Order: sequence, then structure tokens, then C-alpha cells
Amino acid sequence: MNKPHHLIKLIRFALDALVIFLGYNITILVFYWLGASFSVLFYLVSCVIWYTMSIFSKLYIERRSNKFSEEIVFIIYHTILFSVSLSSVLFFLNLNHKFPSKFIIVYVFINAFLAIITKYAFRKKIHAALIKGNFYDNVLLIGSNAAAVNFVNTVQKYYYYGYKCLGYIEESAKLAPETHYFGNFDTLDNVLMSNNIDEVFIALSTNENERIQRCIDICDTNRVKVRILPDLTDYTSSSIYINNIGLLPVVNIGHLPLDRTENQLLKRAFDILFSTLFFLLIGVWIFPLIAIAIKLSSKGPVFFKQERWGHNNQMILCYKFRSMKKDSTDIDENGHYNQAFKEDPRITTIGRILRKTNMDELPQFWNVLLGNMSVVGPRPHPTPLNLASMQTVDNYMLRHLVKPGISGLAQVNGCRGETKTTEEMQRRINFDLYYIHRWTFWLDIQIIIQTVVNIFRGDQNAY
Repeated sequence: MNKPHHLIKLIRFALDALVIFLGYNITILVFYWLGASFSVLFYLVSCVIWYTMSIFSKLYIERRSNKFSEEIVFIIYHTILFSVSLSSVLFFLNLNHKFPSKFIIVYVFINAFLAIITKYAFRKKIHAALIKGNFYDNVLLIGSNAAAVNFVNTVQKYYYYGYKCLGYIEESAKLAPETHYFGNFDTLDNVLMSNNIDEVFIALSTNENERIQRCIDICDTNRVKVRILPDLTDYTSSSIYINNIGLLPVVNIGHLPLDRTENQLLKRAFDILFSTLFFLLIGVWIFPLIAIAIKLSSKGPVFFKQERWGHNNQMILCYKFRSMKKDSTDIDENGHYNQAFKEDPRITTIGRILRKTNMDELPQFWNVLLGNMSVVGPRPHPTPLNLASMQTVDNYMLRHLVKPGISGLAQVNGCRGETKTTEEMQRRINFDLYYIHRWTFWLDIQIIIQTVVNIFRGDQNAY
């Protein structure tokens, strides 16, 4: 193994024990005036509950290849379970008088903050090691279909997945020359014995069941982990999940999560609460500041209204802070929609800042309160862009099955700004469809966290 998985997991466990220890001592300092002192029993109980709850929260599942915002969501979920369980245990042990609620609240918040900081730092250490060529898993690819090509391109482009594709096996050489060809399927046993292979990825069509099973048997004999890369690109527009009927795995094409009434109510309640809190805590002071900056930088109104398509293709008026010069047009001399582009002369000085930080979208929280937009969802496109894309992009109109959002999965994954090619728009739509068919409340929270991170970090595609 190139990557000491067990050592990494032990380090993560040890770091959390340190987090609990530091969090407890910091909380003691905060409540020193109450006569708080270190209790070994409380520390041990905290550690036991923390690690026990990780079984349910899946805190220690490897998420190196996912965005850190997803890990933050799991830390928050874990912290909720930890706080409820800790309070219950203290009550049953009759220790709640010694550790009052305010002590527990501060203790839990400090632990969550320290956990986020330490896990981010450790994540960066792992990524730095991967850049240097350490900790990689050597993988062998079997097959050469579309899923195989996508896999090779992905692991080569994104180093933090931690995979190094040593080559592939197929009846004949079909992939790009830079991907080493080991030979046909008869060579699999020799390849596994003569190379340090950590995992095998099988990318064969579903009608090759006998060959797939034979490959799995050979890998099992050589004690090599196997993964299947199913080619499900034809089902991008559907909600896919896998379960078992007896010993038979079944791929299910499901309904939309947001078709369920309880999910609609949850999402709408969150939209109202989040938007209200935004206006009360942030909008009340940041809107006047932005309005003054816009007025001082250029003539024209503060707000900009544009017709866009919403849920079920209904027309909505989307509100934004004006970021372009007065009387700028979005239709060029040939009658085509003129998207904003890098160094666009129509954009004002303050407009560049607003667009770079996504703050030009803030007035859309009013759209959320009106009910024609959501905090998270596919970004609404202007009508001309919809008309131009619906004929050239696969499943384009399916993005209107849910309310559009201020931010979306496509945007936090870099799919924003000008779409110069059909392929760029298709990638954006694929993210939108993934969100629609795999929506969860926690996915919304993850996207919101990543959006906030991008505001401070900046986005090279925002202009």
C-alpha cells in the first residue's frame, strides 16, 4: 500500500482527542469565575460519546476527494448528536448541576470550531503530500468505455483524489497513448502479481457479466480491492440509487426528492428563515453601503431587473444590484445574447467587485421571500440564453423542475460566468440535474457553506 490508511485514521482519532482536551480546557478558562476545574471523568465521557456518535454521523469516512464544505456539514451534524448525547448522559449521571447548560453550549461550540480547524489543516497536509507524489493508491483499470475515459481524465486532473492510474487492461489498446496498456484480459493475474496494485476499477458494459465476475474472482484471489465503474451516463437526468433484492444489486430510477411534500415544506421554511435572518443581520446595513457605492461609481438605478425562467418554465423578475453601465444591452448587433465576459467594458468598477464576490446577487433574497426562488437551486438563466440552450444542451429544460436558486451546485463547482461552448453549458446542466435528483437538506447547507467560502476566496470564473 502506498498510503498508510490505518495510520491516517489513527491520527484523525488522536487529533479529535486533542480537540476535546483543548476545548474542555478553554471552556474551563471561560467559566473560571464559576469555579470550573478539570474533571478526568467528564473528559473520558466526552471522548467516549464523541467516538460513539461518529459511528452514526460517519465523521471518519474518507472525504479527501470531496469539498471541505461537505466535511463541515458532517462536523455540524456530529456536533448536534454529540451535544444531545452528552447532555443526556450528564443528566443520568446526575452531573448536570456541575456542568450547566451554558457550559455545555460553549464547550460544544469550541469543540466544533477546533474540529473544523484541525481537520482542514490535516486535509491540507494530505493534499501537500499528494502533490509531492506520496500517499497515492496505484489503480488498474479494466475496460475502456466512456466511464473509463472519464475516470482517467478525472484522476489525472484532480490530484487530491489520491489515485494514480498505472494502466489498463482491454482486448486491444483503445485509450489515449499516455495511459499504459498492459494487455488483454488473460494478463490480469500476472499484472496483479507483478505490480503494486492497490485497487482495480472495472469499467465494462453490463452485458459482460461473466467477464466482470471472472475479473472479480482473480482480484479476490490476489487480495486486491475491486470497484465497479457503471456507465450510467444515459441516466444523468434520473435519480439513481442502488439497493439489494436478496443478493441481487438493483439500480433504481427514483422520484425527485423535492416532489415529496415534507421536503418542499422543509426547504420553504428554511428559505424564509434564512432570508429573514439575512435581511435583519446583514441586508439592513450592507444594502445601503452597496447602494451608495453604485451611485457614486456610475449613473443609473441601484437595482437591475431581468426576466428569467423559474419553476415549471414560469417567467420571473430576478433582482440584482446593477453592475453594468446605464443603458448597457445584453443583445449584440447580430441579435444574439451577449453574456458578460472577462474585461467586459459594460461592467463598472464597483460592478466588478460585486460580481467577483457574488454580492450583486444579494437582492435575490427578496425573490426568495416572494417564493419564486430558493436560497439554493439551479441558477436562473436569462430568457435569450434559455432559448439558445434548450435546443443544443441535453435535458436542459429539466433544470426547471425545481425553483431556481441564488447559488447552486454548479456555481460552487466553478461552472459560472460565460459559457463559450455547448460542452461548458452541458457540464453546468449536469451539476444542476445531479442536485435536483439527489437533493437533501444537508446538500443545501454544504452549498451555502461553499458559497460563503468562495466569496472570501474569490472565483476565477466570476466576472
